[in-house]
Amino acid sequence: SAAQIASSDAQVVLGAESSSVTLNFVDTITSKCKVQLSPANTATALSGYSSYYFRTAPPDTVQGSALGNLIVGDGVQKLGFLVFNDAYGTGLRDVVEDTVTKAGGSIVYGAKGKGQEFAPGQTTFSSEVSAVLAAKPDAIAILAFDETKSIVPELKAQGWDMSKVYMVDGNTADYSTTFAADTLTGAQGTIPGAQPDATFKQRLVDFYKTSANADLKDFSYAPESYDAIVLAALAADKGKGTDGPTIQANLAAVSGVNGGEKCADYASCLALLNSGKDIQYTGKAGIGPFNSENDPSSAFIGIYKFDATNVPVFQKSIQGSTN
Repeated sequence: SAAQIASSDAQVVLGAESSSVTLNFVDTITSKCKVQLSPANTATALSGYSSYYFRTAPPDTVQGSALGNLIVGDGVQKLGFLVFNDAYGTGLRDVVEDTVTKAGGSIVYGAKGKGQEFAPGQTTFSSEVSAVLAAKPDAIAILAFDETKSIVPELKAQGWDMSKVYMVDGNTADYSTTFAADTLTGAQGTIPGAQPDATFKQRLVDFYKTSANADLKDFSYAPESYDAIVLAALAADKGKGTDGPTIQANLAAVSGVNGGEKCADYASCLALLNSGKDIQYTGKAGIGPFNSENDPSSAFIGIYKFDATNVPVFQKSIQGSTN
C-alpha cells in the first residue's frame, strides 16, 4: 500500500495509527517528498525522523511523564511492567520508568535492560503474571495492545487487585463486552488528546452513522485526525500549492510557530490567510505549534478510570510540553 501511495499523485498521507507500522513504511513515503501526517503515532523514535514526517499526537515523552506522575501521585513506590517488545511499548516504558524512579520509586519487574518484555501477539501470560506478582509490586502498568485481553483475565485469576492496574492509549478501551462486569473497576489509563467537545462528538457520531451505519463510541485520536487534515489544507492555502514540498514548508507556520492570530476552524483560518495574516490553528485537539522535530510543542493527556462495566470514564486532562 505504501508503495502504491508513493507512486500515486497523493501528496499527504494520513497515518499510520501504529508507530511500528509507520516505522515500516515512513521512508517509502517521505523519500518521495510526500508529507506523512499521523494523528496517532506516539513512539519517541519518530521525533525528528524526517522533515516530511509530522504528527498531531504528542510523543510518549508527554504521555509517559503524565502516567508516571499519576502513578507516583497515587502513592505507588514499587511498580511492575507488563510490556511488549515493540517500539511503542518499550519507548513508553522507558519514559514512565524514568519519571517514577526520579520521584524515588523503583521498578521491580519489566524494567529497561532486564529482558522481561513479551513478544507482540503473545496470547498466554501465566508465567509473566506469576513473575510480576512474585516481585510484589504496589501497582502494575500494562503497556500493550490486544494482548491486554489475555493479560487482564490472568491477573484476575491470580488474585491481583485490578484497581492497581494502569494502562495507556494502546489499551485504555471499552471492555464492556470483553470481560465480566467489575473486572477492571478502579483501573486507570491515559489517552493523549483533549476530550472532544459535545458538538464535535455529535458530528462524528452522525457522520459514522451515515457512512458506516454503526454507532461510534470511541473518540480516541478523532480530534487529532481532524486537525491533521485541516492543517494540511491550510498549509496548501498558505503556500498556494498542493504539492508535498509546498505543504511541508508551510505546516509549521499554520500551526502557529511564528505566532499569528488564533483561529479554530478552517473557514476562519482561511479568511485570515487570505487577508495576509499569520495564523495559529488551535483546532479540536488543542495542540501547540509544531516544534523543531515536527511534534506538537504541547498537548493534553486525558486521565481515565474504569467503571464497573469495564468502560474507561474521563476524569480530567493535564497539559504537557515536548520542549
